Amino acid sequence: MRPITRYAKSGDVNIAYQVVGEGPFDLVVVPGWISNVDFAWEDPLYGDWVRRLAAFSRVILFDKRGTGLSDRDVGDSTLEERMDDLRAVLEAAGSERAAVMGFSEGGPLSMLFAATYPERVRALILYATFARASEAPDYPEGVEVRKNVELLRSRLENAWGQGTTLELLAPGLTHIPRAREFMGRYERMCVSPRAGRAHLGWLLEIDVRPVARTLQLPTLVVHRTDDALIRVELGRALAREIPGARYVELGGDGHPPWIGDTAALVAEIQQFLTGSRVRVEAERVLATVLFTDIVGSTERAVALGDRAWRDLLERYHTVVRQEIERYRGREIDSSGDGFLATFDGPARAIRCAKGIRDAVRSLGIEIRAGVHTGECERVDDKLAGVAVHTGARVMTKAGPGEVLVSSTVKDLVAGSGLDFREHGTHTLKGVPGEWRLFAVA
Repeated sequence: MRPITRYAKSGDVNIAYQVVGEGPFDLVVVPGWISNVDFAWEDPLYGDWVRRLAAFSRVILFDKRGTGLSDRDVGDSTLEERMDDLRAVLEAAGSERAAVMGFSEGGPLSMLFAATYPERVRALILYATFARASEAPDYPEGVEVRKNVELLRSRLENAWGQGTTLELLAPGLTHIPRAREFMGRYERMCVSPRAGRAHLGWLLEIDVRPVARTLQLPTLVVHRTDDALIRVELGRALAREIPGARYVELGGDGHPPWIGDTAALVAEIQQFLTGSRVRVEAERVLATVLFTDIVGSTERAVALGDRAWRDLLERYHTVVRQEIERYRGREIDSSGDGFLATFDGPARAIRCAKGIRDAVRSLGIEIRAGVHTGECERVDDKLAGVAVHTGARVMTKAGPGEVLVSSTVKDLVAGSGLDFREHGTHTLKGVPGEWRLFAVA
C-alpha cells in the first residue's frame, strides 16, 4: 500500500510529503533535482528501497518546491527557501530531531540544514552528492558535473519526457525498453521543461564547502564507483571536506539509491545509524515462475564452436528478454541457455513461453519451458522455495517445443482461452507427491 500524501505549509508554498514506517527514530530523505513522491511508487525498486529503510526508522519523504506534487509555479528558489521547506515538512510530520539523508542535488541542502539547525539533526547521510557543482582552480572535480548539467539542459530542451536521462541515471538499464519508457513518464510527472531549466539555472552556483568544513555531527558519505551523473571523485572530495566523515564506496553505476545493490546501501545506512545490521528476512510471495532452456544445447555448442555459439547465445538472450519484457515479466536469473522469470499472472507467463518458443525458432533453436504458480521466498532480487524448485522440475519433463504447466496453473487460467492437453502424472525429483502436468496446445 502506498503511503498517504499530505501537505506542509512553507510560507505560501505547499510541500508534498509522506511518512512510511514506525521506527524508533526519524529519517528524512532529501531528494535530488526532481522527484514525485506518489508516482515513484510505480517503480517496485523504489518501494523495496523505502520499505528497507522503514524496517528500522520512520521515513519521511517529500518533493521540493517546484517539482512533483509540491507547488510548481514558484519561480526560482534558493537553498535557504528549500531549507525552510524541509523544516516545514519535519514540523508537519511531528519530527523534532531526525537523521537527514540527502542524495544528488539534495546533499548541499542537507548539509546547510544540518549546519544551521544542529539540534534538529542526529546524523547526516550523503549519497551520490557533492559540495560544489562546477570546477574551480582548487576544485577540478567539478568539470564533469558541469558537463552533465549542460547535457541535462539539452535533454530538457530537445527530448524531455522520452527517458533519455536514463543514460546518466542508470546506464545499465538503457537496453530495457520498459525502463526507458518508465523514465520518460517519471520525467514528465516530476517537472515541466521550463521549470526544470529554472532549477538547473542555479545548480552550478552551489558551493557549500565552507559549510561542510563546519559540520560537527556523525556523517556518512556513500558513492557508487561508476556513477555517471555525479562522478565518484566528487564523493571522495566531499568526504575530505567534512571533519570525521566516514566514506564508503560501493560498486555499480546506478545514481538513484533504489537502483542497483540497494541491500548493500541500506546495510551501510543501518549500520551507521543503529550500530547493527539486521539480517534480512525472506518475504513470502505468491508468484508464477517460468523456466526455459535450449534443447540439445551441448551438442549444438560442440557443432558450432565456441565463437559461433557465443554469438548465437547473445541473439537468443536478446530475443528471450524482449519477450519477457513484452509480457510484463521480471528476469530473475539467467545462466548459459537457461532463464528464470516471474510474472504477476500465470496466463502472461504461458503466453511469454509460447512467444519465446516461436521467436527463437528463427534462430534455429528449440526450447522447452515449465510454468508453475506457488508461494516463494524472496530475498532482495532472488527467489527460492519449493515453488521455484517445482517449476524447474516441470520444465525437465517437457520435450522440444513443449510448454508444460502444473495443474495449479491450468486451474488458475480457466477462461483465458488457453487450451491444454494431458501430459500425464509425474514424480518430480525432490518434490513430494505426484503431479499432473499439462502441455499448452
